[in-house]
Amino acid sequence: MFLDSARIFVKGGRGGSGCVSFRREKYVPKGGPDGGDGGRGGDVVLLARPQVRTLLTYRTKRFFKATSGEGGQGALKTGASGKRLVLTVPVGTMVYLDDEPGHPIADLVESGQKFVAAKGGRGGRGNTRFKSATHQTPREFDPGEPGEERWIKLELKLLADVGLVGLPNAGKSTLLAAISNAQPKIAPYPFTTLRPILGVVEWERHQSFVVADIPGLIEGAHLGAGLGDQFLKHVERTRVLLHLVDLSDQASPPLERVRVVENELSSYGAGLAEKPVLLVGTKADIPYEVGQEAALKAYAAERGWQYRRISTATHLGLESLLRAAWIHVRESVGEEAE
Repeated sequence: MFLDSARIFVKGGRGGSGCVSFRREKYVPKGGPDGGDGGRGGDVVLLARPQVRTLLTYRTKRFFKATSGEGGQGALKTGASGKRLVLTVPVGTMVYLDDEPGHPIADLVESGQKFVAAKGGRGGRGNTRFKSATHQTPREFDPGEPGEERWIKLELKLLADVGLVGLPNAGKSTLLAAISNAQPKIAPYPFTTLRPILGVVEWERHQSFVVADIPGLIEGAHLGAGLGDQFLKHVERTRVLLHLVDLSDQASPPLERVRVVENELSSYGAGLAEKPVLLVGTKADIPYEVGQEAALKAYAAERGWQYRRISTATHLGLESLLRAAWIHVRESVGEEAE
């Protein structure tokens, strides 16, 4: 199962109370106050790890609290601080306040990146802190402060260099399986892919890039039809889109299907309509109308896109397609493609 959002409650540990104590030693008649401070409460920390793939853990458990700090002791002993609670999340997790869903407070895009979701409370002061020239035997102390507590929403957006988009059964999963180490389910019916899948493409000279296959889009996807709005967010961070269209499908003109997907990307927003696009005609090993492909080429030229024809069954055009995608990836990060 793929779970890409979760709502959890986090609470930092309470700070320990300060101590009221007076030194009692033989031959020391006026020892004075020696109460130590309380320890600080533990923080709740989110830690991005590439080994964590989904937010499934946070579906069954939703309440997380760090341990409290211990109280201070005599002889100026400070209480032990509470242990921080570390919650591991996938790289690409965005964090939102529950009451402000549109404004992320953290974006964990790098492995090892941390975010303190709830701070622990400060420890209270012992009575030693209240001593003064006119107040020699203070009995005041501070109780520990409570830790922060709040509901937060976690949302995972996959981090990939290349995104595969298209209508259902356009050949996205077949292409991903042919060019990467991914093993998506492949079947001759629409909506075989039910969750986003990542694959790593090994390129020349030990170079690699990540490709994301999202489930097929349908008309109205940006409004949530077929869960399309949930899937589209996973291509927001991609550097280039491979827009796949089945050349062999005679149900409707390929150009018409391209415009359906293009309209969904534009309507969704988030900059998807401005991303570089490689228009890819798939299943070229099956007979198709050459005139329809000519219309695709003309439209691609009009939009400033490159066009590629491929067949994953015969590997026709795959190397050329990968090289074109690789060039876009390198150019997007300011590197010269080799």
